Amino acid sequence: MLSGKAKLAGVLGWPVAHSRSPRLHGTWLERHGIDGTYVPLPVRPEDFAAAVRALVTLGFQGANVTIPHKEAAFALCDTLEESARRAGAVNTLVFREGRILGSNTDGFGFLESVREQAPGWQASDGPAVLLGAGGAARAIAAALLDAGCPRLTIVNRNTERAEALARALGGPVEVATAPPLEGAALLVNATSLGMAGQPPLEIDLAPLPTPAVVADAVYVPLETPLLAAARARGLRGVDGLGMLLHQARPGFAAWFGVMPQVDAALRDFVASDIPRRA
Repeated sequence: MLSGKAKLAGVLGWPVAHSRSPRLHGTWLERHGIDGTYVPLPVRPEDFAAAVRALVTLGFQGANVTIPHKEAAFALCDTLEESARRAGAVNTLVFREGRILGSNTDGFGFLESVREQAPGWQASDGPAVLLGAGGAARAIAAALLDAGCPRLTIVNRNTERAEALARALGGPVEVATAPPLEGAALLVNATSLGMAGQPPLEIDLAPLPTPAVVADAVYVPLETPLLAAARARGLRGVDGLGMLLHQARPGFAAWFGVMPQVDAALRDFVASDIPRRA
């Protein structure tokens, strides 16, 4: 039951009906007996700035930001955490005394997910290959480099965009037209290929060494063709659901005062609303 003191948060997107975030945060709120709620907030791009300022006025604690608002959120913030600066986008807003603070928890969520699903993995294990150069790719790339990845190769259909990302990130980053899988310790798909309704990702995993990890940011379906192919070869696979679950934790902590945990029961509950395979 909500009281007049209930803490409010939500997710801003257009569209937003597909979001699993209300299901996720609602579970944590119930678990911890918190007087609060987390709601979907469908907002058109042209109304985004006004909507965020209205949430501040209404006393919201903050909000998640999803497609297509992450760059607009970046521009709107009064203060940006380093995670947002490195990613060039914001996915988590926190409102404090009328000010808007922005961060990007996608990189944190990715690293936590890989560590959970591939125990013993470390970013320093060896070279990583990243497919894609969009918002999710940028956050993942920054997190990998900051965690000690010795060499990161970005492969993207638009080479110019990949090169721009490499320049922005700095450090041991290369751009290639084909994924250099020989000797790679990690392969990450940060494109929409393999997502329900999209073409599968066509890639030969044979050159990957057996200890390598294959991670997919896509979580609809849970088992993408890429992950199925990786597991068929005996490689460790990491699905995109873990990233979704873990990236939500810092925001929940900032809004509701409790750092929640990801466990099998939570994962199963959220996964029950997602197709297993395409």
